[in-house]
Amino acid sequence: MATPTFEQLLEAGCHFGHLKRKWNPAMAPYIFMERNGIHIIDLYKTAAKIEEAANALKQIAKSGRKVLFVATKKQAKEAIAEKAASVNMPYVIERWPGGMLTNFPTIRKAVKKMTQIDKMTKDGTFDNLSKREKLQITRQRAKLEKNLGSIADLSKLPAALFVVDVMKEHIAVAEANRLGIPVFAIVDTNSNPDNIDFVIPANDDASKSIDVILGAVCAAMAEGLEERKVEKNDAPEDKEDDAPAAGKRRRVTRREEAPAAEAAEAPAAE
Repeated sequence: MATPTFEQLLEAGCHFGHLKRKWNPAMAPYIFMERNGIHIIDLYKTAAKIEEAANALKQIAKSGRKVLFVATKKQAKEAIAEKAASVNMPYVIERWPGGMLTNFPTIRKAVKKMTQIDKMTKDGTFDNLSKREKLQITRQRAKLEKNLGSIADLSKLPAALFVVDVMKEHIAVAEANRLGIPVFAIVDTNSNPDNIDFVIPANDDASKSIDVILGAVCAAMAEGLEERKVEKNDAPEDKEDDAPAAGKRRRVTRREEAPAAEAAEAPAAE
């Protein structure tokens, strides 16, 4: 797993914070200096925090659990969709559906509705509907796909959230905090890091900055998934090796039981 170097982070503009007057004092430990009224983020701390977050996300992916990526701001949408899909993780890049985590069963019903519409299309039910009904259902399907299509495979609550811009996605962060779901986030100098479990201090407005950080954490998750696959492939062989030994144990037990059974039957024969 390769953590981005200081030079790569610098080139991507990860060090640019917000104007000094917009800063959140809780971000002080991650600020290196101020230049021309703009706060500069300490990239050595950014690199260390990326590595810490990447290691934790790798373990989550290795355990087979899901991480939900959230970024509805224009600069991050494309990067989130591409990187999350590359590791087969769910993501939200349109409006955050309120109560998506705290009222998860309702969201699942909406996803199931989408599956039902697909089933209607395949089994011919859709063809028997009127033109108006077809149009309504098609529109409903398109709306569901736009908002929930990327989380169709999320059958239970995610193990963690990865957020770009905690101020914009404050509802998602609040829901995760309420349910005790760990939050990983790119946090800029104008944001509050207190509700975030894994803070990555960096510029959350530049697409290059977002891209380089997402690339690092998703590469780590891909490693975790690969390790999981290798372990799964090795597992059946272990079971096969154990099988004969178990059989031997069973046979030994039966042999040991046999003399005892004969002894028990002897008096009866007399």
